[in-house]
Amino acid sequence: MKDDNELREDVEDELEWEPSVDERRIGVAVVDGVVTLTGEVSSLAERWNAERAVERVAGVRGIANELEVKRAVERSDTDIAAAAADALAANVVVPPDRVKVKVRDAWVTLTGELDWDYQRRAAERAVRNLPGVRGITNLISVKPRVQPTDIKRRLEETFKREAALDANRIRVQTSDGEVTLRGSVRSWVERREAEKAAWAAPGVTAVHNQITVDPALAA
Repeated sequence: MKDDNELREDVEDELEWEPSVDERRIGVAVVDGVVTLTGEVSSLAERWNAERAVERVAGVRGIANELEVKRAVERSDTDIAAAAADALAANVVVPPDRVKVKVRDAWVTLTGELDWDYQRRAAERAVRNLPGVRGITNLISVKPRVQPTDIKRRLEETFKREAALDANRIRVQTSDGEVTLRGSVRSWVERREAEKAAWAAPGVTAVHNQITVDPALAA
């Protein structure tokens, strides 16, 4: 089991290894396996990539991302809204005219209804990489066109097939298209993969991920 100093060094090394992140402007603190990131980044995409880099480090129990976005490019809300609308229209994964954009103080809010979570994530990803965006609130709801059918059984079978997941440590509860995941996994990557797998099940309208990360399971 890593101590906090070892974990901090591993996180700093991973941030340095990530080419989309300028680790020189990021501070790392670790207390009881929980990593806190502080400092400034030049874009929302860089903030997101820094957090993903930390998730890849073995031994991380939790993450507090306190990085501030100091935009390298200043754009008006009108310009950002137009760019976001264009990016969504150009994205073949996002159905046309299903997502609305509002911008205030460079913060983008997405609303609307889509059929699948991967479409909702694609919409957020399209906007995240735009210059000048300070943050995103994704209020898009998922309203499947198919009825949920035996979601619990199908998810449990999916978890058993996934090489990255330990199905024996994940419990699934379903109710009217909503999925609740509980249990403990070895890493934040495994936790994220479990949530993505749950969202991929036909008929799922919401996923409540209550899985905890216990690095000791990887020992």
